[in-house]
Amino acid sequence: MRRVGVGVIVTATLAGSTTLPVALPVALPVALSASLPASLPASLPASLSAPLSAVPGLAPAAQAGTGTALVPLRADPLTITVPGSVSLGSGSRGGTISASMGTVTVIDSRGGIPPWTATVSATNFTTGSGTPAQTITTANIAYWSGPVTASSGVGTRNPGEPTAASRVALTSPVVAFSGRKQAPPMSTSWQPTLVITIPSNAAAGVYTGTITHSVA
Repeated sequence: MRRVGVGVIVTATLAGSTTLPVALPVALPVALSASLPASLPASLPASLSAPLSAVPGLAPAAQAGTGTALVPLRADPLTITVPGSVSLGSGSRGGTISASMGTVTVIDSRGGIPPWTATVSATNFTTGSGTPAQTITTANIAYWSGPVTASSGVGTRNPGEPTAASRVALTSPVVAFSGRKQAPPMSTSWQPTLVITIPSNAAAGVYTGTITHSVA
């Protein structure tokens, strides 16, 4: 089952100026945890529902009149959480902005030793009506995971892009991290960096886009 970190909304303000370098302050509000509660409310949207598995060790209860059995269910305990909010600082046309996005954490409490893979994707950043001059494309948005920053439990953990030199453009989904536990539970955290290259002809405005982490 894939768990998705609700998309990171990225905003960037590009101030217009004819005499001074153009500043690009960037505010990065980041999505809340996408992990599901232990008991799912009846009104949970279909897009957030998860396949359920039988709870080990619990005896089935007879369903009157049918001869079938009812088994208590629980949500699949593989979760990903993403940061609250950060500011990426400022830059100028033709320059770059590079800053940490905060901590991403995967917790694997599943039985057995199945592997997991976390991926990350992005949309273009746009302002106004999204003309070419009002768009920072995903080709200009690069990501690198960095190493493990915190962990618990025994297992293997593999960063997708361990150093700045291995950063990749988010023109398509890329592997951010992967791992496999030896015994549950296992948690793995990293602090990815986003690198935005600002086009030299970028129009002034507030740019918004979405960055999404997911795990399966």
